[in-house]
Amino acid sequence: MSHQHLTLDSLHRAREHIQRTLAPSPVIDDIELSRQLGCPVRLKAELFQPTGSFKPRGSLNWLATASDAELAAGLGAVSAGNHALGLAWAASERGVPVTIVMPENASPYKVEGSRALGAEVILHGDINDAWTHMHQLVASRGLTLVHPYDDPRIIAGQGSVGLEILEQIPHAAMLLCPIGGGGLIAGIAVAVKALRPDIRLIGVEPTGAASMQAAFDYGGPCRLGSVETLAKSLGAAIVGEHTYPLVRRCVDALIGVSESAIDAAMRHLLFDAKLLAEPGAAVGIAALLEGQLALPQAGDIVVVVTGGNLGGDELSRWC
Repeated sequence: MSHQHLTLDSLHRAREHIQRTLAPSPVIDDIELSRQLGCPVRLKAELFQPTGSFKPRGSLNWLATASDAELAAGLGAVSAGNHALGLAWAASERGVPVTIVMPENASPYKVEGSRALGAEVILHGDINDAWTHMHQLVASRGLTLVHPYDDPRIIAGQGSVGLEILEQIPHAAMLLCPIGGGGLIAGIAVAVKALRPDIRLIGVEPTGAASMQAAFDYGGPCRLGSVETLAKSLGAAIVGEHTYPLVRRCVDALIGVSESAIDAAMRHLLFDAKLLAEPGAAVGIAALLEGQLALPQAGDIVVVVTGGNLGGDELSRWC
């Protein structure tokens, strides 16, 4: 399946696979930010999913549609952490071995969590080095690579978030979604543009890891030389061959947020919204706090809070 064949039907089939295991994540009213902005802000709280992020959705759909040959020698993945956790959890349910390569600066909390779920975790260089090493392991061990975002089966699974949002928040007028490699927003875009094309879909990424903006400027995926952001879960150095065209076609605006805005958004989520979110999950809030967007005249603003995998060492920054 290519991105051209990623349809609403693909998302509904993925959701059927996923809902055997996962319940829809809740929607929480952000009372303080709603008061500040003068319009309702609703948080789609994916941090409450198993392994603390939306990532098990894509992994469950991938595994549900995998052939015996794909599973035979085990799975491999590159991840800053949340895909590692999601894939390790989903694969452990099936008894399939998983090898993950993470950058050396990956969150110890996510490294330990992935190992606790049975994955072999290798720390290697930066995100670009980690990919090089994984390709070597695929060649030497015969692993099947499960891409964290650039795989139509993964994208379809993540798109189930969009289906849930449209059911849970019928008055949605604007939807803000973080972008790392683009898998989540690409899947959500398929749902939103098919069912509610009037919703303004906004992609948000850190200026220190603006790989989708780089692709927009270049006219296709191009690799960032380096990535520097608090929001490590959004630290993809290059967006996907599948995700880029979907985002280019379906997303209404792309916003870059500063590190100081991410910091302020984290403080808001922790102390005002009472959500233990991680920095990559805070960028939608950061865009609203920075005042970069014209707000809708009516209807709800929806922010996808993608994950909450934050170790105590990282949390201490805001305490």
